[in-house]
Amino acid sequence: MSIALRYAARSDVGLVRSNNQDSGYAGSHLLVVADGMGGHAGGDVASSVAIGRLAQLDSETPASDIVATLEESVLEANQEILRRARDEPQLRGLGTTITALLRAEGKFALAHIGDSRAYLLREDETTQVTKDHTFVQRLLDEGRLTEEEAERHPQRSVLMRVLGDVDADPELDLSLRPAHPGDRWMLCSDGLSGLVSLDTIDATLKEIEDPGACAEALIQLALKGGGPDNITCIIADVVDLDELTRGEEAPSTAPQIVGSAARNRHAPTAASGPAAKAAALTREEPDVPYEDEDFSEDEPPRRSPWPALVALMLLIAVLGGVLWGGYAWSQRQYYVGSDGTNVVLYQGLSQDLGPISMSEPVEVTDIALEDLPEVTRQQVESTISASDRASAEQIIARLEQVALSTQDPPALTPAPSDAGGASDAGGASDDGGASDAGGAGDADDADDAGDDPAQGADPVPSRTDRTIPPPDEGEET
Repeated sequence: MSIALRYAARSDVGLVRSNNQDSGYAGSHLLVVADGMGGHAGGDVASSVAIGRLAQLDSETPASDIVATLEESVLEANQEILRRARDEPQLRGLGTTITALLRAEGKFALAHIGDSRAYLLREDETTQVTKDHTFVQRLLDEGRLTEEEAERHPQRSVLMRVLGDVDADPELDLSLRPAHPGDRWMLCSDGLSGLVSLDTIDATLKEIEDPGACAEALIQLALKGGGPDNITCIIADVVDLDELTRGEEAPSTAPQIVGSAARNRHAPTAASGPAAKAAALTREEPDVPYEDEDFSEDEPPRRSPWPALVALMLLIAVLGGVLWGGYAWSQRQYYVGSDGTNVVLYQGLSQDLGPISMSEPVEVTDIALEDLPEVTRQQVESTISASDRASAEQIIARLEQVALSTQDPPALTPAPSDAGGASDAGGASDDGGASDAGGAGDADDADDAGDDPAQGADPVPSRTDRTIPPPDEGEET
């Protein structure tokens, strides 16, 4: 026996609400209804998140793990809803109900929390399979209310269990059920079950064979009852593929997504007649609902600015640390350059960062650029890098040596004469020695000069040729 599902999903915003906070999913292995709560900026997000997480189960799952798999996925959806509420303050208090059926082989796993419902039509009898997790249901279980009183109780919608921000550790109703060919399942939100009686549901499920037409008929019944809430309905028939008649079309496996999880989430109500017209006249202009990306590729989601701000601050801190580290490293570097006149020792980098100077002079030396050879001067003007200050000072010491080596030696000063005064011929004599600068020589040289007819002057007698006159009489010699 090969089991399959023939299914349809429908949802309507109703006649009072301005946005649809219900979500529904119907696939070949999974049926889910989620009724969101938390206002415009919460309920639709919670139900969409739940559907988005559970939709991943719409595939073949081993029958032995089907209940545990469904429970795990619902609890993961709850954690995702809690994370959204924590990260986005405007979503505080959001939550959702869940009623889900997961099929594997010939079995169904059922997970339920909240007041959405599952009904089963089997052998011409419709029964309510799930029990509402509401305050009124508790009073019914305790025998403090009758069915008639419960239908009119003002707190009949107060939930005791739900996924989301109001319950961090939800308690699910879990069960495993057989999948019988011929069964018809109906999952719905309380917007339908709160207005359409069990008898009317039973009659409609039996009368209308097509799942899509049956779901639409049930939604119209809720709208005619006033439609004060969102209305979502899923109908699924269990079929045996081996028993399909010749020419009968096999069930579709394409998933159907409705409500706030769908792309047409803003679709107007399908209601018609006087009730719909009256509701349209009295209903206020709808607020723009909170948008979510779980099933929308066209519209960007609203996100809290805090994660982006934190990321930006971290990025700025990292960049600041990198820049400060680079600056600290640059201040441990040295180079030799010039100020246009002298050789200068600089601390930092020779390159500037835009208008920001990356170096400062540490020592202006006495080495003039003009004292350096042309090649060395060009190297200094182009800067000479050093790994530390000691290396830079060694470079300056070598430049100082180069500058000194290029200077002219000092002029020599002539030595004074030994004992002679001015020579008779106008030169300085050293008592018979050769004259240093063209003066008269010794006596023989003077005689030779006097004999030279080219001189044109009388010879000057030497001191030894002069005749010293005798002293006068009476004088002491």
